[in-house]
Amino acid sequence: NMAPVPPGIRLLVSFNRDQWYRALTFALTFLLYTSFHLSRKPISIVKSELHRNCSSATELATVASNVDCSWKPFDKSNYKQLLGAMDYSFLCAYAVGMYLSGIIGERLPIRLYLTVGMLTSGLFTCLFGLGYVYNIHNLTFYIVVQVANGLVQTTGWPSVVTCIGNWFGKGRRGLIMGLWNSHTSVGNILGSLIAGYWVSSNWGMSFIVPGLIIAAMGVVCFLFLIERKFSPLIGRLSEHACRNAELPLNPGIFHPSSLLFDCCHVSVSEAVKGGLFLQGVIEFSLSLLFAKLVSYTFLFWLPLYITKAAHLDAKRAGDLSTLFDVGGIVGGVLAGVTSDKLGKRASTCAVMLLLAAPMLYGFSMISEFGLGPTIGMLLVCGGLVNGPYALITTAVSADLGTHKSLKGNARALSTVTAIIDGTGSVGAAVGPLLAGLLSAGGWHRVFYMLMTADFLALLALLHTHTRLWGGPGPEEPQGTAAAPTVTHLCVLSLSRSQEETSIWT
Repeated sequence: NMAPVPPGIRLLVSFNRDQWYRALTFALTFLLYTSFHLSRKPISIVKSELHRNCSSATELATVASNVDCSWKPFDKSNYKQLLGAMDYSFLCAYAVGMYLSGIIGERLPIRLYLTVGMLTSGLFTCLFGLGYVYNIHNLTFYIVVQVANGLVQTTGWPSVVTCIGNWFGKGRRGLIMGLWNSHTSVGNILGSLIAGYWVSSNWGMSFIVPGLIIAAMGVVCFLFLIERKFSPLIGRLSEHACRNAELPLNPGIFHPSSLLFDCCHVSVSEAVKGGLFLQGVIEFSLSLLFAKLVSYTFLFWLPLYITKAAHLDAKRAGDLSTLFDVGGIVGGVLAGVTSDKLGKRASTCAVMLLLAAPMLYGFSMISEFGLGPTIGMLLVCGGLVNGPYALITTAVSADLGTHKSLKGNARALSTVTAIIDGTGSVGAAVGPLLAGLLSAGGWHRVFYMLMTADFLALLALLHTHTRLWGGPGPEEPQGTAAAPTVTHLCVLSLSRSQEETSIWT
């Protein structure tokens, strides 16, 4: 007699190939973008160490002349502005590059595009750490590395959102993407812990190790990423569709090695206009601009603020700041589940933004609290700040990018995602820069700025009020496209070709 099949094996074989590919795509894209955020976080941990070297070693330097007071050029009184300039150089390059990244990503094999981006990002992250190894004190070096890293990191977000949008439908998209988007917080937590391990002894390793990790994940991406469901008919149908639309065929239409299919050649202006004319894209983009301003100010300045306000060392402040990201994981999932249940993405974001304002005010008085209340505020504030940010960048972007008005053109998802996240990245660039400038006059000014941005994000969403209070509008983004563009004609022709061919399948 044959031995009975164990229940675990029966469970494994009960899933079909598409379900396994879907699970692989979910897990792999989660890990890939975790590594992106893991490589961005070290700068915020190392900040407090760069200037602490000077202030803590001053007395020693007067006794022993061989003790280096600080890490130049951050030993000056304007160190906050210099650190803010490094943030701004990265985030400004990221914001500018994001608008082009989604459009470029539509026209290249996503697997290769993402792989190159991750390998080069690993290179530039390591280069920043090598500044410590080779004793480089030139501010221009660090800013150039930050600009280059910001540009190549734009390959990540449109690529992974396009992949996840291709494999998962709208049904429970809020929950799925809420869970999936926790990669942002997981990456921040791991980046904080890794950077914190070396920050006091050798801060160069705080960058080199994350750089090696993202480069290694780039190799994993090249070997395993499946961009979308595979069909041997797509190649022929794409050619037939483009011929019907009387448009030139893109030579790179069929990429069996990367499972990527393109349709017709579409101009950059067509792609951008097609995305902007979708109702809800501009409103959600502006809301994300201010929400991301708040989130990224915390990302880059929270450890330094805790160091100064709570009088903790760099490692303990970095460890404590991870609680903000733990709250962010819970907030993102709750936002996704709630918006799925209610079918109202904008309402969910608006309520969380409204609740976040008083929490930000309380956070400005953190130095007056004990450890317990501080931990609680970090968790709650993380959830309320990152919840709307997570929902807009994932579920809302995917809803808009796969809307029925695009005639099934899921490829537009990359462009819509890039438009929304690119606009949000402008806020991400401005926030840390303003924090560096305002903190010189006191941290309370930074928190007034954050509360103002929070209310502006809320106002941008209230522009969608007709649907928000029950009327038509982009609550679950409806999208109204302009007159059919080249993209629409091409995809419509493709769908007709699929209908004609379906009788043979």
